[in-house]
Amino acid sequence: MADARLTTAIESGTLVLPEGAILALRPAAGTDISALPKDRTRIAHGFRPDIEAWEAQGWSVAEPAPASAVVVFLPRSKPLARAMVAQAASLAPMVIVDGQKTDGVDSLWREMRTRVNDLPCVTRAHGRLFWFASEAVDLSDWQAPAPAEVEGGFVTQWGAFSSDGPDRGSQLLVAALPKKLPSRMADLGAGWGYLARAVLEREGVKSLDLVEAEKLALDCARRNVTDPRAAFHWADATRFRPDHLYDGIVSNPPFHVGRAADPALGRAFIAAAARMLAPSGQLWMVANRHLPYEAALRDSFRHVEEIGGDGAFKLFHAVRPLKPTDKKHR
Repeated sequence: MADARLTTAIESGTLVLPEGAILALRPAAGTDISALPKDRTRIAHGFRPDIEAWEAQGWSVAEPAPASAVVVFLPRSKPLARAMVAQAASLAPMVIVDGQKTDGVDSLWREMRTRVNDLPCVTRAHGRLFWFASEAVDLSDWQAPAPAEVEGGFVTQWGAFSSDGPDRGSQLLVAALPKKLPSRMADLGAGWGYLARAVLEREGVKSLDLVEAEKLALDCARRNVTDPRAAFHWADATRFRPDHLYDGIVSNPPFHVGRAADPALGRAFIAAAARMLAPSGQLWMVANRHLPYEAALRDSFRHVEEIGGDGAFKLFHAVRPLKPTDKKHR
């Protein structure tokens, strides 16, 4: 775990933090960063639930800015990890990198060893922490590439879900949507806008709220969905409070926290959709076939129907959400 490596390196004196501001790039909520000086550490993040978790603990969250040292917490995406390390090197004279083996930290460390002669490290808890002086290396070829165009004329970027093109689940859901949809719509977990664009092509839609927790994805959605009926919300869909109840919602909810499948996340999306819908509202949702969402849907809606899918995905149409008072009388 990052806490074990970072704490070990600092408390042992192996890693000496410089004076001045410390920037932490994308630490996951729950990571123990208590070894960092809280009064001079800023967290930069693009994932709204993690931002809210850090702010609730009293940490300062801000946009990336020059610092004395930057601590990079590696994501799963290798291109994004490289871009984050390059960004860190452009912001501070000292760069500290932490990651799990399952997230490719050893591969990144080996790449860095071909560029930097002095690369001290700490290995512990199935991961590695290493650091280097940014002046000692040129990482210009690791800079984040511009968003790339994929199938359908959409633009995506590394760090967004399904960044190489539309995922199969979303394609199935688009094909199953009726020709006419309710007037007030929302897309929960909108990603880079594939479902949203399809919704706006249907008859009857007067407004669509795109709710997405990852800023990297939402920035792409703003480019992909230019219809004036669309509004964009950088928010945790499970906690989002709309100004008005929706008539319809579409969703391809995430089901991973890190590398671990977490069905509770999808269940939270279902509960949130029921809360945001008007009494006669409708939900169209896609899910991996192995995930047990049927009970959660029946607990939140009066009528639930499986409307298609394939061997990997299942599609649901749920109608008339149950409010807390309804559930008490069931």
